[in-house]
Parts: sequence; structure tokens; C-alpha cells
Amino acid sequence: MIKKIILCSALAFISQLGMAQTKTPIYLDDSKPVEQRIEDALSRMTLEEKIAMIHAQSKFSAPGVARLGIPELWTADGPHGVRSEVLWDEWDQAGWTNDSIIAYPALTALAATWNKNMSSLYGKSLGEEARYRKKDVLLGPGVNIYRTPLNGRNFEYMGEDPFLASQMVVPYIKGVQSNGVATSVKHFALNNQETFRHTSNVIVDDRALYEIYLPPFKAAVQEGDSWTIMGAYDLYKGQHASHNQYLLNDILKGEWGYKGVVVSDWGAVLDTNQAIYNGLDLEFGTWTNGLSAGTSNAYDNYYLAKPYLDMIKSGKVGTKELDDKVRRL
Repeated sequence: MIKKIILCSALAFISQLGMAQTKTPIYLDDSKPVEQRIEDALSRMTLEEKIAMIHAQSKFSAPGVARLGIPELWTADGPHGVRSEVLWDEWDQAGWTNDSIIAYPALTALAATWNKNMSSLYGKSLGEEARYRKKDVLLGPGVNIYRTPLNGRNFEYMGEDPFLASQMVVPYIKGVQSNGVATSVKHFALNNQETFRHTSNVIVDDRALYEIYLPPFKAAVQEGDSWTIMGAYDLYKGQHASHNQYLLNDILKGEWGYKGVVVSDWGAVLDTNQAIYNGLDLEFGTWTNGLSAGTSNAYDNYYLAKPYLDMIKSGKVGTKELDDKVRRL
């Protein structure tokens, strides 16, 4: 009788083991093409899980889908060092005692070397630190063109010459991403001054746009293969850059065939409908201090959060755009 019980238990265990093996999700099988694994993951995700993935859960992170093995996405400010940890919901420093990083020379100094090998080494070294810090996305480099000495971010951009910036940004990107850390080339586009940066509607003709302001971004996409691009605060043709039909859909994803993720600058999203349709994939930093303000979870009030979910459930919008955002992520 004991032998029979042991045998039955063993057979049951083997049977369960076999079932577990046959139910292993396809997307976890590295032998399958990544596109097939992505589509399989999408088919298993709930609507709520998809919505959760496209907006922040803290100042610098977005949720994954734990039950499907999709990890959280952790970002860190760059572009010439990995930002020290901040509190979950606030900008204040977390005060970790083991949170040391190297402060590299600013990108304006890197660009001034005219040395692509130096840019590659810079990016590789920075990517190693980001990976050690368990960051998935480094928020940089910056390649907006200097147009005024009063731009408070000139120091973190790569100069006033579009050809130089184009040449220097590509090895930087490849160096960082060789560590499995994504770059987020910023700020796309026309963010060439800090004064009134949230309200300035930039007026520029097509020749200046394509010959001066866009070349470094184009090189970052088509030669550097930057896995993410960060939108900007300013307006172009009356639309904010982080959800701008002309910049994101027509040029970036249309003309240049970009397959990566468009991340908003922190607090640059201002409209749910435009965020859905005008090329934005991941929303960060919409003005909130998280769990201590708003509803039980203020991140649920982001433009690409509950407002988007409610529009889908009410039939006002479909899920084609949502699936594209999640697929890119």
C-alpha cells in the first residue's frame, strides 16, 4: 500500500512537472524570435496591465508585469553621471550611504574633444555604472543645438554644430547600450532655451529644422539605434513636443522609421487625447508627489493612466495605439 501511495505521488509529480513545462510562456524562450515573444506577451496581458506599463509608478520608475516576468523599468538622470537615488515620490535625495558614482566632464567638454573614441569610452564607462546601479534607461545624452548662451542646459548638450553633435552622439549611444542600458536622447526637439520652455511655440522653417536642429537626433536613431528618445517641453506648430504629431509621428516614427520608445520629459504631458495619438509611449513626471496627494495613488491620474483606461472602457478610443506603445516598451 505504501509503495502504491509513493508511486501515485511520483506519477502525480511527474505529471505536474510535464504540465508546467508545456505551459512555459513562449516569450520566456530565448530561442524564439523577439517579435514572437512580444506578441505572445501582449496576448496574455490584461487591459489594466497594459495601461500600467505606459506611465510612472514613482519619480523614476514604471511598473512591469510580474506574473509574466516583465520587470519594472528604472530610469536615471544623466547625461554625465548616474543621478543619486531620490525618494520614491519626491525629488529629495534618498540619502543612501553607499550611493557613489563618478561625475564625468559635461557633454559640452566631451564634444569639444572632437574625439569619437573618447565619446565611445565615455559612454561605455557610464553604461557600466548605470548597469551596476541596476538602471534600465540613462536619461541622456542631450543634443539640442546651442542658440543662446542663456540656455541653462547648454552644458549638457553637444555644442552648436549639428555635424559635430551627430558624430559624437553615435559612439556615446553605442557605448552606453553595449552594457544593456538604453539611452534616451533628448530633448526632441527644438528645446533650445530654458526661459519659458513650457510655453514657447518655436517657429522655424523646414530647411533650418532639417539642417540644424534634427541631424543629431536622426543620427542617434538611424546610426546609434538609441532605444528611447525623450520628448521636450516646448511647442512646435502649436503642439507640445512630447505629444507632437509632426515631430513624433511624421518625422521620428514616419520618415526615420523609429522602432523605439518615446519617453516624455518630466511633466511635459498635458493632454490625454494627444498623448494617445501623437506618438508618446511612456509618461513620466506629470506633476504629482505620488501617494501623498490626489487619490489613493496619484500616478493613476496621469494622462496615460486612468483617463486613458476610462476612454477605452467607454468605447471612445480603441486599443491599437495602446498595443503599439506596449509593444515598443
